Amino acid sequence: MPPCQAAGCDRKKVLETGAVMPQVTLIGYRGVGKTSVAEQLAATLGCGWCDCDVELERRCGRTIADIITQDGEAAFRDAEEQLLSELLAGFDGVVATGGGVVVRDANRQRLAAEGRPVVWLQADAATIRRRLAADPSTVSRRPGLTTANPLDEVAAVLAARDPLYTSVADLTVDTAAEPVAAVVERIAAWLTAREAA
Repeated sequence: MPPCQAAGCDRKKVLETGAVMPQVTLIGYRGVGKTSVAEQLAATLGCGWCDCDVELERRCGRTIADIITQDGEAAFRDAEEQLLSELLAGFDGVVATGGGVVVRDANRQRLAAEGRPVVWLQADAATIRRRLAADPSTVSRRPGLTTANPLDEVAAVLAARDPLYTSVADLTVDTAAEPVAAVVERIAAWLTAREAA
C-alpha cells in the first residue's frame, strides 16, 4: 500500500474553476474500512489520499507494532500527533487516520478546529473482529491495545472510544451495513450538499 497519494489532484484546474479542493478526514476503529474508503473516495473526488498508519510506518521504517514494542505507545502517539498536524495543515485530499488518533485531546481539538469535514466510519464489534481475523497483517502490524487478544479487546476499546469519535464527527457512516462503493457514494453526496449549503 503506497503512502500519501497526491496523484490525481489537479490544483490548477480547481483554482481556475473556483471549486474547493476536496479535503475530508476519516476516523474510526481499526478494521472499519478507512483505507478502502479513502482510496475510492479520493478517486471519486479527483484528489489524493493518505493512510496515516502507512505513512507513519514509511517515515519510521517500522511497523506500528514494532514502534510501540521498541519505543512505547507514547512515542508512537507523539509521531502520530505530529503527522496529523502536518496533514491537516497542508494535505489536500482524503486523510484516513489511525484508529486511536482520537485518544489524544490535542488531536481531537485539531480535528475540530481545522474546518475539514470529519467522517466517522463505524461498524459493530462482531464485524470488526471478523474483518481483523480475515486480515493476515493484523498480528504483525496491529498491536494489541490492552492485555487481551486484539480480537477479544474490540468491544471494550470501542466502548471507550465511541464518545471520542462522536465528539469530532460531522457525519457517521456504518460500514457494516453497506459496501465500500455505497459508503463512498454517501460521503461524496454529503460533501456536495455541505459545500452547497
